[in-house]
Amino acid sequence: MAEINIKDTVQADRKTVFATFRDELVELLPHLPDIKSIEVKDRNEPDDDTVKVVNLWKADAAEIPRLAQAFIKPEMLEWTDYASWHADSWTCNWNMEVGFLKEAVTCKGTTTYAEKGDQTEVTIKGELTVDARKIPGVPRIGAGKIGDVIESFVVRLITPNLTQVNRGLESYLKAKA
Repeated sequence: MAEINIKDTVQADRKTVFATFRDELVELLPHLPDIKSIEVKDRNEPDDDTVKVVNLWKADAAEIPRLAQAFIKPEMLEWTDYASWHADSWTCNWNMEVGFLKEAVTCKGTTTYAEKGDQTEVTIKGELTVDARKIPGVPRIGAGKIGDVIESFVVRLITPNLTQVNRGLESYLKAKA
């Protein structure tokens, strides 16, 4: 298991940041250069403080390096995000399911939104687990070590992308103002 631990500051108040991520995520798309599409698959509000949203994300396949295009197909660059937004605690519990490796990859955590004056501190804590034994082509011997390497690589890869979403939110709010 690899830990995801990100703390970032967004230049907007907490209420706006929280509500925009929860309710207007699709509108951020033009401000997220590596994302091709975001589709809301389901949304429900089981109580006054909770909103549950399921989003299908697709990354831009144009970002795949030419050398890797033979191995990484566009359908591999999508994931489903199951999010439970809790207004009473300013948190979002999430679980991501990687489309082509849902049996092998588990990624879950909590994002917390803390008020810091007219800014918002966004803290993302989570864990990524890769069971390399369930990835086609990975030999059983050494699968544990391969899984550890993949976990570390993916966390290093996604960390800047997770903070880039905050920059996209800032850009969106600035354009909207």
